[in-house]
Order: sequence, then structure tokens, then C-alpha cells
Amino acid sequence: MSYQGVREVLREGAARSWARDVLSRDGLTAVRHPLGFVCLPLEREGGDGVCIHLWSDSLAHAESTTSQIHCHSWDLVSHVLYGQMRNVHAVVTDAGADATHRVFEVVSGADGDHISPTPRTVRHATGLVELFGRGDTYTLAAGRFHSSVVPEGGEAATIALGRGRAGSRDLSLGPLGAGPHHVSRQPLDARETQLAVRMIVAHLT
Repeated sequence: MSYQGVREVLREGAARSWARDVLSRDGLTAVRHPLGFVCLPLEREGGDGVCIHLWSDSLAHAESTTSQIHCHSWDLVSHVLYGQMRNVHAVVTDAGADATHRVFEVVSGADGDHISPTPRTVRHATGLVELFGRGDTYTLAAGRFHSSVVPEGGEAATIALGRGRAGSRDLSLGPLGAGPHHVSRQPLDARETQLAVRMIVAHLT
């Protein structure tokens, strides 16, 4: 189903039944995302994308080489299928000698993420913290630094929709001295993918 079709599903309040149906598809392959969740990519067309994201300590996590604080090159619509999600906004300020982090550009491709340091160095502070639970839908504009946090030991799943915004970049805050590097995305094998699917479906039935 297209990005616009899933937006309509959310407006109609049918997200849970849609997710159950789409997770019954054959051929799904989950991927460990460096931001700590498992991603089930569902649709990609041009600058639009639809995924289901799962946070669970029952599955191994990929480790970030930068930090959890990032911003997207696309506008996010996120719907919480179950669990709780904190959207923690970061207030990022340019800094020189007193900088704590460097801004990195992340360019994703079929072979993973190419991560490059930019000249920009910054400090950051915690801004608005939003808490969302089952059935909530929230949005985040491209270019807004934030982190997505699930309470420790908790589990959550979301439908994530992205629509690319021209001129925007995927960015992450990282160590001041880190250099350019490449991070391969780690696909889950068939057994783990099915485990992830079963975990989500069990919360939706």
C-alpha cells in the first residue's frame, strides 16, 4: 500500500488491522537499525517510505557509531501500535572551543550508511519531551534534531511514514574527532524476522 494509502488507514483508525494484514506477507526481511530498533521495510516509492519499527530487548541491537540524536531529510509521521514512545527534541547550538559534538551527514544506500563529518561543531540540550502511547500519531518535520526513546525494559512498535523534503539531509551528532566511515545494515535471518513479526502480531490480537 502506498504512503498516501497508509495515511488514510491512520485517519480511519484502522492501523492495527492493517498492520496485522501486512505482516502476514511472505518475503519480509527485517533489518537492525543503528538507532536501536528493528525495521521492517514495507513500501518505497520515490521519496516516500513506509516501515514498521520494533523496539524490544528480545532482539539483538545494532550499535550506533555516532549517537541517538539525529534529524531526518524527510517529514515523519509515526503511529504507535503499542507501548510507549518518547520523542525527545534536542536544542542544538553551534559551538567552537566548547563544542561537545560534531554534526555528521548520513547517506544511506543499498550497501549501508556512509557517515561523513561536517565542519559544524555543536552543543546540545534536551528540549521538549513528548510522550506517546498506543493509538497516538505524531509528526516531526525534516531537519529537527531528536531521539526516539522507549522506557527501559519496555517494548513498542510504530508505523513510520516518511516523505522526503528537497534540500534536507540526514544528520547525526557524534564524537568531535570521529572520521568518515561506513556502517553496513544488518539483516535479520528468516528465524529472527519471523520472531519479530510474531512479537508484533501478538500485541495486535
